[in-house]
Amino acid sequence: MAAKIKKGDTVIVVRGKEAIKGKRGEVIRVLREKNRVIVKDVNIVKKHLRPIEGVREGGIVEMEAPIHISNVMLVCPKCDKPTKVGFKIVEEKDVVRKYRYCKKCGENIDLVSEKRKKGVKA
Repeated sequence: MAAKIKKGDTVIVVRGKEAIKGKRGEVIRVLREKNRVIVKDVNIVKKHLRPIEGVREGGIVEMEAPIHISNVMLVCPKCDKPTKVGFKIVEEKDVVRKYRYCKKCGENIDLVSEKRKKGVKA
């Protein structure tokens, strides 16, 4: 199954605490098994860390916490608006390409996969 939100995408938080709602940021990491994303400079929490000798200093560290994937929307790079993501399959001669596209403006966001048709020789 192809992911609707990937690492490197710009997203906007549409639901959640008042402090993070409406913020934009880049996806740092996608946690697929938990259906969550970590967005740069959004949902900052303070974590108390124990010192490990020779590795790190102890203390209070600020870090990004995961947000459920349903609470963020992809921002289309073309129309710069929050949008739903669709998938489009385009068949050209002996190649089948799958694209993610913006449902607002209809523009392709990026190429997801590319396969050669079976039984066709190059």
